[in-house]
Amino acid sequence: MDDPANEQTAIDSLYRISSLVSDTEDPKTALRLILDEIIKVLKPSSASIALINPDTKGLELEASYGLPEDWSNLELALGQGITGWTALHGRALIVGDVRNEPRYISVRPSVRSEMAVPMEDQGMVIGVVNVDSEQTNAFGESALKILTLLTNEATRVVSRLWMIKQLRAKANQLESLVDMSQQLVGELDSDELMEALTRQARHLMDCHSSALFLLSPDGRELHLHSFINPSGPVDEKLSLPLEDSALGATIHRRKQIEVHDLAFTEENDSLRTIQREGLISMLASPIIFGEEVIGVIIAYTDQSHRFNNDEKNAFTTLAGVGAIAIQNARHYSRIFASEESMRRNEKLTTLGMLAAEIAHEIRNPLTVIKLLFDSLDLKFTQEDPRHTDVQVIGEKLNQLEEIVERVLSFGRTREGMHTRQDLSILVNDTLKLVRLKLHQQKITLEFEPPKKKILVAVNKGQMLQVMLNLVLNATQAMPDGGRIRIEATTDESCAHLTITDNGSGIPEAIQADIFESFLTDRPDGTGLGLSISKRILRDHRGNIELAHSSPEGTSFHFWLPLA
Repeated sequence: MDDPANEQTAIDSLYRISSLVSDTEDPKTALRLILDEIIKVLKPSSASIALINPDTKGLELEASYGLPEDWSNLELALGQGITGWTALHGRALIVGDVRNEPRYISVRPSVRSEMAVPMEDQGMVIGVVNVDSEQTNAFGESALKILTLLTNEATRVVSRLWMIKQLRAKANQLESLVDMSQQLVGELDSDELMEALTRQARHLMDCHSSALFLLSPDGRELHLHSFINPSGPVDEKLSLPLEDSALGATIHRRKQIEVHDLAFTEENDSLRTIQREGLISMLASPIIFGEEVIGVIIAYTDQSHRFNNDEKNAFTTLAGVGAIAIQNARHYSRIFASEESMRRNEKLTTLGMLAAEIAHEIRNPLTVIKLLFDSLDLKFTQEDPRHTDVQVIGEKLNQLEEIVERVLSFGRTREGMHTRQDLSILVNDTLKLVRLKLHQQKITLEFEPPKKKILVAVNKGQMLQVMLNLVLNATQAMPDGGRIRIEATTDESCAHLTITDNGSGIPEAIQADIFESFLTDRPDGTGLGLSISKRILRDHRGNIELAHSSPEGTSFHFWLPLA
């Protein structure tokens, strides 16, 4: 084609190719439209656009015209055929008669001449545009110049569309990561959280399967927790010694690893799973919180794939979010266990106090009985059975007295356990125990420590129990979030602490008796917390009162002598 289509047709096609940036969003669609324009200008009998696959480094047919249907899945190695030669060397090539060209691979028997031009983006060949004719010497230098011009513009358009597509993919990944973070951090059940994290990994990476392994306590093995394929979760038991798996490098180096061909890497029990699922490549990221390695999360593909930097960064971010969420769930589990333990201790404390009260009430009549018995001065001969009876009664009275004394001694607060404590530090120690619960329930806390230390002589554990009970009661009054304000002040002789919430308040009918044992308005309450708190504060020569309560909130105020 020494005299190609007129110059105006080429200019019109060039303009239409340039307009594709704004007319279409899909690079594949753009490639088909570009090939249509090339056909209009050069009128070949067949034509194609092949792009280099970055994973396989082979040429894959993306758009074609006039080629047999069985060539739609054509894949050429670099250097193979005229198209492969052009891609490998990055130079255009015109073959006047393919019958005399050893590099030519026959596509259609009627083809006589071929022309190929490389698609170059920033000095790198990304593909090849190829046109054929059934006439010998069909393409000349003018045709080569036109195809080169159209190819260069096509490359610019496709590169721009790819860039836009990548930016959109990054934006979608970022949006997905934000959504995933919110979902994962809000999950409190550890097992459900880890399965959700595995599912999110597969969604984020758009891969065939995903898995999550947890590191054993001794740090020698990885145990499979979750495996998800296209059909959903797979119930599978699998343990991998770190030394026998590529995943061991992820744990030891604390870095992400990529494996392109699992069949030549894994030689352990996981190979059966890999073969069954048809897995080829993987990307594994360690799940690390602080200095602790929790486990590994993995994305598997069923085709050979090289993960790009964007995919690696997104996966690393997901692993980081997962680590925070897992640690968060663990903390919540510990807090809930501590709260349940505290409730059990409340019951035991109350039972101990009740036992002490009963023992105290028994001691007085027991003392009278013992005195009266001794005053009777009952003496019988050893042969008289009553002699033994009198001995037994005396021994049992002494035994009862010892039991009563042991109960009273056990329940008595020992002054030696009291130490000088800063009230602000006690408050902060209490808040550390409930900070995650406050965050989960979206409760804000207001506490500004006084400028001067407020020293009190207290049993630290008991005082923390009082404060923890008051703060937990406040959180239970605000299930949908709210605010807790804590104020610490002093007067001439006492330290004062006020805890105020903006919850639903205490029913007016029980406000007067709120410190009585077993009185509660909650189905899951014991009715012991405030009663125990009052007893503890009285033992410390202080006291507590309900300052006020209404539907707008509740305020408790207690005081202690200054040290």
